[in-house]
Amino acid sequence: MFYNFDEEINRKGTNCAKYDGLKRYFGYEDLNPLWVADMDFKTPSFINDEIIKSAQNSAYGYSIDSHELYDAIISWQERRHNWQIKKDDIYMINGVVPAYSACIEAFSNEGDEVIVQTPVYPPLFKCVNANNRKVITNELKEDNGYYTMDLEDLESKITKKTKILCLCSPHNPVGRVWKKEELEKLADICIKNNIMIISDEIHSDITFKKFIPLSSISEKIAQITITLNSAGKTFNIAGLNCAYAISKNKNILDSFKKIAQKREIQSINFFGYIATKAAYEKGDDFVDELKKYIYENILFTQDYLKNNCPNINFMLPEATYLIWLNFKQTSLSHGNIKEVLLEKSKVALNDGVSFGSNGKYYFRLNCALSKHSLRVALDDISKYFK
Repeated sequence: MFYNFDEEINRKGTNCAKYDGLKRYFGYEDLNPLWVADMDFKTPSFINDEIIKSAQNSAYGYSIDSHELYDAIISWQERRHNWQIKKDDIYMINGVVPAYSACIEAFSNEGDEVIVQTPVYPPLFKCVNANNRKVITNELKEDNGYYTMDLEDLESKITKKTKILCLCSPHNPVGRVWKKEELEKLADICIKNNIMIISDEIHSDITFKKFIPLSSISEKIAQITITLNSAGKTFNIAGLNCAYAISKNKNILDSFKKIAQKREIQSINFFGYIATKAAYEKGDDFVDELKKYIYENILFTQDYLKNNCPNINFMLPEATYLIWLNFKQTSLSHGNIKEVLLEKSKVALNDGVSFGSNGKYYFRLNCALSKHSLRVALDDISKYFK
């Protein structure tokens, strides 16, 4: 392997949310942080080199996008996901979550209903509530750790006020890569009921089976979809605040642009453009090696828990570096599990309840770290859950 994912880097004291935010979010400073969805791997040198080169000019004023940036995004989506898009389909923004919130305002009115498929990452709830819309929960069905969409429940909850469905694809935290048939059935329901789909595909590059962008399936589906994406998760550049929205429907994209400009989320970090362009131009080998290392970590975690702590389990994720740990067999209450993790194991995981009511007894573990550090964290967990 050309990239050394075993290398340990010290992120403490760098204003890093994952490490320096422990006291603020958990009330403890001495925790092993396996929570925030960013990686403890170095951003690859081909991105750093471009940032350093740009920094040598010693001027960090306002920046604009470039044709080369769009070409890089277009080429990446075609190479990696066989999705053909054009420059006019893309609009640059400073983050997927701000874009989600803008979409809620753009495609619904106050009091309207927005469907979320839980368990799902917590900012979705905040985006809906902050815009004075109503969250409609469509819980995923779980069978021995494997999650599928409950489309019967979905159809039963649709009313005349249902305007948007938020799709997480691949899904965070359960790690599903949705099959084409699943996406088609979901889209058919939304088309029939005139419901807009916001498809969050930020984890689409870190997948272990074929990923299909929702909008690539058919023109009919593309006409009701806006896709949100970023190189942030894949290349560990989330702090550079560069993302993009894609829609084949000009009216949808124009409506989104209007709200994005109203909210001033179209202004991108000076280095965000540079890093995204470099990532998509030169990042293929890095991503291939990254996925291999992450999957090895996932398999190691599965084997470790089976041999040392069999009352904690999980279904192998089909995507992401996030593991949805099931603590039900520990026979502890959710509150007690959380207490043991924080006060005894000294490990910070994301509380499953924050992902929705069906996240009870679950905690999300980020395995995008060196094998050594992962082993240390698992040792600390297993001591108190054997």
